[in-house]
Amino acid sequence: MNNHIHWYPGHIAKAERLLKEKLNLVDVILEVLDARIPKSGAYGDTKALFKDKPRIILLNKCDLSDPNENIKWKKKLEEETGAICLLTTNSNAKDTNLIINKIIEISKPVIDKMTAKGLLPRPIRVMVAGMPNVGKSSTINRLIKRSKTKIGAKAGVTRQQQWVRVHDKIELLDTPGIIPMKQPNQDAALKLACVNSIGENAYNNEFVAQELLKILSKKYEQNLRNYYNLENDDITIENIALKRNWIVKEGKPDIVRCSQFILLNFRDGKIGKFTLDE
Repeated sequence: MNNHIHWYPGHIAKAERLLKEKLNLVDVILEVLDARIPKSGAYGDTKALFKDKPRIILLNKCDLSDPNENIKWKKKLEEETGAICLLTTNSNAKDTNLIINKIIEISKPVIDKMTAKGLLPRPIRVMVAGMPNVGKSSTINRLIKRSKTKIGAKAGVTRQQQWVRVHDKIELLDTPGIIPMKQPNQDAALKLACVNSIGENAYNNEFVAQELLKILSKKYEQNLRNYYNLENDDITIENIALKRNWIVKEGKPDIVRCSQFILLNFRDGKIGKFTLDE
């Protein structure tokens, strides 16, 4: 069984260049993290990447993560980064107004600076950034629904990049900034695979499901036992498959099917609300 996650995208240099080009156009960054892996799913050196731009961190998919851990991570991230941290989901409309209000709040120094230079204040320009599959596009779509009015391509902006007026004081770049990442840390890569932030070709489902069960057993053992009806049995892929009577040749448990099943259960929040990072 292949137990190494081969994730080293060949386009990292190009992705970083494109991201920095976008960053030069914006005033405020909305950095989206998956609340289940707020450490493993973050870019290594955000201070160097974002420099001194005002930033709001969205701990997204918080409806799938441990509520107690959400509070701890929110506090920790705010202390470490100095950024505002908000707990959000892809489905709660109230989050949209909260995000809008915080953008206006932290962008006041930018507006004041324009005014001090004798310039007419323009709408604040915002970009959503983060790793794959953390909810960037969903965040953009929620904000855009406030307004369907498109703003044409502006000087210094490619034709593929459009600004959308989501508030009379805010314009949003309608394409997300994908944070590139070399991930030599296999523990972090494993957790990214667990939440489906890495393409399936990069890892073995059986290995990732097996490691996921180990992680969850340390903090959420009873949840696993209750969901998979494992009273005294070891928490393994094999035992879960046998409980569901998923059998292949010679009476062996169907590991392939069960591994996919476990990963989907976790990603959909069916087993429980879990946070993988300590």
